[in-house]
Amino acid sequence: MRTAMTMLLAGLLVTSAAPASRAADAAKLALVIGNARYPDNEFVLNDVANDTQDVTEELKRDGFVVDRQSNLTADTMRQALDRFYARIDRGAVALIFFDGFAIQSNRQTYLLPVDAQIWTEPDVARDGFSLDAILAEMNTRGAAIKIALIDASRRNPFERRFRRYSAGLAPAIAPSNSLVLYSAALGAVTAGGKTDHGLFVAELLREMRAPSISAEQALTNTKNGVVAATNREQVPWLSSSLTTEFSFGGSVTRPTDNAGGDPTKPEPQKPEPQKPVCEAPQAEPPPSADILAKDSVIADLSRKIAANANDVVSRYKRGQVYAIKRAYALAMQDFDVVIRGNPRDAQALNNRCWTRAATGDLQGALADCNLALQINPGLSDALDSRGLVNLKLGRTAEAIKDYDDAIQRNPRSSSSLFGRGVARRKSGGDGATDIAQAKSMNPDIAKEFAGYGVTECVP
Repeated sequence: MRTAMTMLLAGLLVTSAAPASRAADAAKLALVIGNARYPDNEFVLNDVANDTQDVTEELKRDGFVVDRQSNLTADTMRQALDRFYARIDRGAVALIFFDGFAIQSNRQTYLLPVDAQIWTEPDVARDGFSLDAILAEMNTRGAAIKIALIDASRRNPFERRFRRYSAGLAPAIAPSNSLVLYSAALGAVTAGGKTDHGLFVAELLREMRAPSISAEQALTNTKNGVVAATNREQVPWLSSSLTTEFSFGGSVTRPTDNAGGDPTKPEPQKPEPQKPVCEAPQAEPPPSADILAKDSVIADLSRKIAANANDVVSRYKRGQVYAIKRAYALAMQDFDVVIRGNPRDAQALNNRCWTRAATGDLQGALADCNLALQINPGLSDALDSRGLVNLKLGRTAEAIKDYDDAIQRNPRSSSSLFGRGVARRKSGGDGATDIAQAKSMNPDIAKEFAGYGVTECVP
């Protein structure tokens, strides 16, 4: 998937010459969705329930009529959105807050219900809900101000199933008079965790409660607060085309100076540069047989295979899940069966190449990747996998070439960027930029490569 960042449409730009109107007396409606229990994820997103409750309470204090929903399937999420649209009257302020998993595909951001069944990129549009479409529908129904607050820039279990993905979220193509805030930069993800509250929402709530500042300034302050709290490791993305004066807390007091900033909050101090430290992360151990047996996705696929031994689709999917969970021997068994049935299945060959590379069978991996690329020369996944093979073989020039070709096809692949950075560093060059960019997109990428036996540290 091509992932070059596109310019936002001209309608997203703030029209400074337009006179500001007021929306203080307009109806204010909000839909708050917190999806925490995704069966395909390793753990429940504990912060989601607490954060959505806190956001709901704050919005109610600010005069919004709020519909709060949790752990929505595709059907119930569609119903919730339809109810939300039906409540929008002309001139209303309409706000959606989504906390959970989202994914980008074809330069659009899709919000995912808990029952999303995503194995290939076309499944994203089938099971996800386009944020662009949601904002467009809010506009069509007559909302004067459209606000989308999206806390979903998380690494999710769906992306790794089709390795040609773009991490993080895509820019929203929103109608005029809209505010859109993501918890992280475009194409970047936040570090996963099991915390009870999220930093992004904590900063958001503090700014929403600030008196006498505009909604746009509150979101700008939220962004700055997250940036300062994380030493610029997390940089929320904000898009505004707002020309109507609106504040979460009521009336707006305009600054009396000409600085153009927020007089209620100082600018965050730029952190002092630190000397780079190379610390190789520890690879996570493979899961036990007991943990694998309790995995609901594996159990469901295993039932389908038991009922139909010729179900190669389920066997291929199970092999992907085993490989992602580092159960490489079991993954190899499934990929072997798929490839015996179709020796020219380029994607299965690529997955077996990747699995063999992780386990150290480098010559077998190289043969699989070469055959996959012979069958499909443009398969960026296989170029990325062969780059890993060549990197582990010590053939850094060949690895850099493979990663270059993979990045040309998928510029936002954190795997290819990190691998190229390591290869450049091992060949005596400077791979710091590639490695830093990969980490900004995927904070767990170094740990992932450690699982393959590759670290960025060079003696």
